[in-house]
Amino acid sequence: MENAQSSAQRVYDQMLTFATIYGGSVLLAIVTLIVGLWLISWIIKVLSSVMTNRHVDRDVQPFLLSLVSGLLRVLLLLSIASTLGVATTSFVAIIGAAGLAVGLALQGSLANFAGGVLILIFKPFRVGDLINAQGFTGNVEAIRIFDTTLVTLDNKTIILPNGPLSTSAITNISTKGTIRVDQVYTVGSQNDIDATEASIRRVVDACPFALKDRTHDVLITKLNANSRDYDVRVWTKSETYWETHYYMLENVARQFGKDDILAPKPQLFVTSE
Repeated sequence: MENAQSSAQRVYDQMLTFATIYGGSVLLAIVTLIVGLWLISWIIKVLSSVMTNRHVDRDVQPFLLSLVSGLLRVLLLLSIASTLGVATTSFVAIIGAAGLAVGLALQGSLANFAGGVLILIFKPFRVGDLINAQGFTGNVEAIRIFDTTLVTLDNKTIILPNGPLSTSAITNISTKGTIRVDQVYTVGSQNDIDATEASIRRVVDACPFALKDRTHDVLITKLNANSRDYDVRVWTKSETYWETHYYMLENVARQFGKDDILAPKPQLFVTSE
């Protein structure tokens, strides 16, 4: 009986000693945990509100919020461990080594992830836009966090990694809503200048895709030995760029045939020694 009482007394003394030595640290750690979680929740709400007010794409908001939340929670756990007297140097070293290893292994994927975030935030193009990038021209079908999908005019699907895409030149044909279709037509110098221009003008005026409130140009851009180059500039809506392009090519050829506008005559130069 006395042994049991003695053991209970020792346990009580040990608990009292532990509470005296570590009680304040444990209590402070608990308070830090509660306050820290509340602060993290408040920061995430404020950040979400700011991104919504600044019209940050809703597809990228969850990624950014979860990333910030995860980083803040790691910092909170390190702070609590430090409060309890646990050496955090080893934890930091382990996290750093693991981060370095993962970063090296996923270097390309991380670059694509960062590129996707930048594209979704700054919006150099949107879904449905006609763009030229990385040597490809097509309509943007989807913007994902790691890659962007284009559908070319011949209905091929092109998948472009977001890393290189976010750091290279992009031509967005759809941004302004209107675009100019530039073409060059070469005719023989034997054709009358006014007649040639009038023939091209008939096609421009009949083009259903040409904007009626814009001025379209038909200009002589170059005089060759036996031909003239006409620079034809037609304004149209961005989404009808290719319709305008092909309409002009086909119908200018037809109109030249109707108006007897002739192609350049071949020249043969014969010299004798």
